[in-house]
Amino acid sequence: MSRRMRIYYYAVLGALGGLFGWQIVEGLGFVGGQNVYLSDALLGGAIGLSVGLLIGLAEGWMSRSLLRALRAGLISGLFGLAAGVIGLPLSEWLFLTIGQFLGVEAVGRVVGWAFFGLLLGLVQGVTGGTQMWKGALGGLIGGIVGGVILELTRNLLGDPLVGKALGLVILGGCVGVFIALIVVLLSRAWLEVSAGKLQGTEFILDKFMGLKSPAAFIGSSVLKCDIALTDPEVESQHAQLKGAGTHFMLEDHSLKKGTFVNGKRIQVHRLSNQDRIQVGDTELIYRERR
Repeated sequence: MSRRMRIYYYAVLGALGGLFGWQIVEGLGFVGGQNVYLSDALLGGAIGLSVGLLIGLAEGWMSRSLLRALRAGLISGLFGLAAGVIGLPLSEWLFLTIGQFLGVEAVGRVVGWAFFGLLLGLVQGVTGGTQMWKGALGGLIGGIVGGVILELTRNLLGDPLVGKALGLVILGGCVGVFIALIVVLLSRAWLEVSAGKLQGTEFILDKFMGLKSPAAFIGSSVLKCDIALTDPEVESQHAQLKGAGTHFMLEDHSLKKGTFVNGKRIQVHRLSNQDRIQVGDTELIYRERR
């Protein structure tokens, strides 16, 4: 998906995650139980699992590979489950503690939702190409905005369960929007597929740019590569991107096909903004923001 479409999909998937999580727990009869922390742990786990799973599936599906989508969805869903189980009970505790301390319950609730959003934001860095702190920042902001809207919604609705259900949908949407928005606004480097089967898809490279960061492989293998291309002319591990702190070095790893930059075959090349990379029948444009 493109970076702009990422914002739309994350908003929709975040809202659906909130709705699905609520429906799962309500269907099991755990909502509103006597043990509020157990109820919140189950609800948070269900929401985190739903949001993480859906976002992971979307991240994997952009390579148009069912296997990669399922793998990314499973990993992201499990991390989201853990974040939710920890985050929502802690949010409830923060609400009770801060609300009593300040004498304003709404402030405590917003702080609690902000913390919950922060943990969910960390999940995005698991399967995406961005640094985890950017997802966490987006989740934090989304939690604050969603928490404020949630409190306003609760005051307008007489039924607390309906208010919480609607609020969770809004909260999930806000967290999704701001995670994607912060990631897009703060992206330092990305690859845009300008020709080939994945034309229009963008791969964010931020978490690979650091000097001590892991290398990113470009190729056709969904299990061995960070940037998987559905191109029969691309080898399983065709090329490697290695971060040098401020830029990337591109190294050819193909056996026969070769890697080309701006029309010239390379073995090792320092990438500059707007460089055109050709692997197989796929062309990618390297873009960076200073």
